[in-house]
Amino acid sequence: MSRRNAAVGLDGDVRHTGERRGERWRAPYATDPAETRGRLIPEAVSPTRSDFQRDRDRIIHSTAFRRLKHKTQVFVHHESDHYRTRLTHSLEVSQIARALARALGLDEDLAEALALSHDLGHTPFGHTGEDALDACMSEHGGFDHNAQALRIVTRLERRYAGFDGLNLAWETLEGLVKHNGPLLTGEGAPTPRYAKRGIPGAILEYDALHPLQLACFAGPEAQAAALADDIAYDSHDLDDGLRAGLFDLADLREVAFLTGLLDEIDALYPGLEDSRKIHELARRVITRFVEDVIAESTRRIDRVAPADVSAVRRAEAPVIAFSPAIVAADAAIKTFLYARMYRHPGVMAVRAKANTIVFDLFSVFIANPSAMPPEWHAGLEGAGADRIARRVADYIAGMTDTYAVLAHRGLYPTTPDLHWNPGSLGLPLAEP
Repeated sequence: MSRRNAAVGLDGDVRHTGERRGERWRAPYATDPAETRGRLIPEAVSPTRSDFQRDRDRIIHSTAFRRLKHKTQVFVHHESDHYRTRLTHSLEVSQIARALARALGLDEDLAEALALSHDLGHTPFGHTGEDALDACMSEHGGFDHNAQALRIVTRLERRYAGFDGLNLAWETLEGLVKHNGPLLTGEGAPTPRYAKRGIPGAILEYDALHPLQLACFAGPEAQAAALADDIAYDSHDLDDGLRAGLFDLADLREVAFLTGLLDEIDALYPGLEDSRKIHELARRVITRFVEDVIAESTRRIDRVAPADVSAVRRAEAPVIAFSPAIVAADAAIKTFLYARMYRHPGVMAVRAKANTIVFDLFSVFIANPSAMPPEWHAGLEGAGADRIARRVADYIAGMTDTYAVLAHRGLYPTTPDLHWNPGSLGLPLAEP
């Protein structure tokens, strides 16, 4: 047993503690905060926290993070407090990312920071707002929530005396930008995700100042956070959709993976009431996926044998990953949710109204920037169309759902009613 992984207990026995002088054990391929590439604006080292701990804390204390409480995930301006918001989603992703990091010997603080920050760039009204704002910005570089998150943490947050943004460490910014994989091929061309529209300007602008190695994978903590996002989405969207009455437990048997889990639950707990069965299903989805990531990643790490985090970045494929079986299960769940939840007539009806609000707000502010608060239209006199449009997009993207509705009411005689009661569509109401 390695001394690094053990400690002597009070009664003299040797115990696994995962602690060494207050620091968690890290694998050699993990990202070591002591070896950080630093911040764009140098700062003194903290005597009490690692750079990644400081990044996590700055993210939690940011204005953008607090606003996630009032930004919806799928259900727009809903009546129930029990559905997920961007904030509760981010917390669930953080818990899963930290569990993966701990099991694989990664830096837990970096994984947590990336999980907590991954949705900072999202607009009000979930993906509806992003799609609408992207359409509004089609002639001005488009809108991408990952690029917007980078703008927030490098420019738009204005809390610190010495710099704009949060001045996060290189590794945190790298993970924020590349958690879904490289943005450039080895030849320097955009990867398929960006082949049609190109890499967002905000990412290219920052990369010119502080290169993020866009042709490489991110470190293992970012890869773990990306999978944690998928796991959280699958489990909590099933949970929310069931509790909203968009589909029932019997419908889930269209997905073979879920059928197996439901059969397990029925065998162990015959006659279990639906509310408990829904929760039991959600937790089993998380457990199966997490255990799979740990097993598959261990196999890949053993095969690649990365000596350090740089070897993880240079690998030909992610080292933190789902197995082929869980890749298929994840795809099947998402296909089911797309048809039965994201494109449900009730959800689509509310999305259309939210879409109208975003388009209306953009139309007013682009034509008359002074309709925005003074701090938002300051300095735009004589500015070009692209600069004005980006400022308007920054302003709208930062709104919560409630603020966007109130802003619309202040500008238009009528505002679409986004309240949705599933019972009005003949669906059962979510439980209190």
